Amino acid sequence: MHKLALRVEYDGSAYCGWQRQAHSPSVQEKLEQALSFVADKPIELVCAGRTDTGVHACDQVAHFETEVKRSNRSWMLGANCRLPHDIRINWVDEIDTSFHARFSAIARSYRYIILNRPTPSALFHNKVCWEHHSLDDVIMQKAGELLLGEHDFSAFRAAGCQAKSPVRNIEYLDISRQGELIYIDIKANAFLHHMVRNIAGSLMVIGKGEQSDGWLKAVLDSRDRRQAAMTAPAAGLYFVQAFYPEAFNLQQSVRKPVLY
Repeated sequence: MHKLALRVEYDGSAYCGWQRQAHSPSVQEKLEQALSFVADKPIELVCAGRTDTGVHACDQVAHFETEVKRSNRSWMLGANCRLPHDIRINWVDEIDTSFHARFSAIARSYRYIILNRPTPSALFHNKVCWEHHSLDDVIMQKAGELLLGEHDFSAFRAAGCQAKSPVRNIEYLDISRQGELIYIDIKANAFLHHMVRNIAGSLMVIGKGEQSDGWLKAVLDSRDRRQAAMTAPAAGLYFVQAFYPEAFNLQQSVRKPVLY
């Protein structure tokens, strides 16, 4: 039995998310169908971080086990020939059998993109969150720094989150502006369901001047989801990268999405 790891990028606009669902197409379903065609046997995938409906990925990591022998190139090119244009496998390699795409990951990073201008984008409407009110990215950065470190993030957790513990450790949270675009980059040991989008929604409220930067710390300390702002739209969220112990030799520099 062989274990192979793969790196995948996808535009999540047309899918119900990563996870296979009976009611609508998913990224997992499309990948498994393509890889199963190459293997001529059923393939089941496990990923580093399941993304929601409409969420994108730059470098999603997944693994599968199979008795079938193919070259790494054959797995990648053969599957890509069977995939829709909005999903691509960029790398495949055999990996140690102890590797697990989800449980071996020691951290993950996301990027949230906000288009901050009076009018929405005709070209990138499903790739960004649009906010027409002017946002103060400097104040947003100051507020975001209050979330660094290990905390109970219940206030930014979706009601249906199945994680056993709400405690997470945010390693960095950086906010930058490039013209009309604001980027929120965040890395943590793990994330709760909707955690990034809930943080982004609250940061935008602060950026608009509707709340002070200190309000975010009060929301965090409340551990009450009702105290935070609305969940930001899925279109602006990108799973950027999963991080693994060096022994697996999976680390590489990943280019974050920049639209303009």
